[in-house]
Amino acid sequence: MTITTLPEGCRILMFVGDDYEDLELWYPKLRMIEAGGHVVVAGPKAGQNYTGKNGYPCVADAAIADMESADFHGVLCPGGWMPDKLRRDPKVLFLIREFADAGKLVAAICHGGWMPISANVYRGVKVTGSPGIKDDLVNAGAIFEDAPVVVDRHFVSSRKPDDLPDFCRGMLQVLCPAG
Repeated sequence: MTITTLPEGCRILMFVGDDYEDLELWYPKLRMIEAGGHVVVAGPKAGQNYTGKNGYPCVADAAIADMESADFHGVLCPGGWMPDKLRRDPKVLFLIREFADAGKLVAAICHGGWMPISANVYRGVKVTGSPGIKDDLVNAGAIFEDAPVVVDRHFVSSRKPDDLPDFCRGMLQVLCPAG
């Protein structure tokens, strides 16, 4: 069994808001913590409790408005209906563009791909996502592949909760390139 450990001080930013996909936030959050990462979950308001699509609560550690990409090694965009709301936040789009431009991890699962689409960072990038946003991905200039996980440089994407083990391995591959 291979256990990957993140480099010392590795920090990952995750977005949260009402109607997030419960598993797509919690599974990677716990997996990254298990690997030694420090995860900050940012929502529209720090300290606010957000409810997932399946009723699971998540309290935001911080406010999105206070986040700086320079403080993190990557960003995760969970799915659910939340991404359709958060992609309207200029700060979310700004942060995703900064992560992408810096060659840092940009990870999106299921409908989470809506945020990088709106940040205009997927042109020419191989990605996957929920079949429900396939047309959006293609229209944004992405190269769509129907696969459990697609890793293209520092971009990692998956389709659905069943793909979470592959998705997390892809995130770790980008965050720990040597091993």
